[in-house]
Amino acid sequence: MAEDRMARRAAPQGGRGRFEGLVEEALDDLPEAILAMLDNVAVVVADAPTPAQLREAGGLGPGELLLGLYEGIPLTERGGAYNMILPDKITLFQRSLEAVCPDDETLRREVQVTVVHEIAHHFGISDRRLAELGWA
Repeated sequence: MAEDRMARRAAPQGGRGRFEGLVEEALDDLPEAILAMLDNVAVVVADAPTPAQLREAGGLGPGELLLGLYEGIPLTERGGAYNMILPDKITLFQRSLEAVCPDDETLRREVQVTVVHEIAHHFGISDRRLAELGWA
């Protein structure tokens, strides 16, 4: 099951191109060793989660927003029969991220944290373990 990155608050920011630039920057800042292990993964931006994505994330409380979502088969669960599979998908939700960030620098940091959080799910790291590590 895919896991999610959640938060609370509200306050919008800028355009899609600028936001996608922040996502690219967050990916570019990852160590080469991590990037080399991102196998069959697409990173995309959406305005907001679909109803299906919200159901998949589950457990959102009142006022909570879904910031990002990993959908796919984590590396730790892939077996020898893993081939000819559509790419896993990491989605960052622009409106949600902008809503929880009062300024550009906070948005930049939250995009970085969310990218790392969702990539961790690709590597099979649960929300519980991320919380233990201080990343949830």
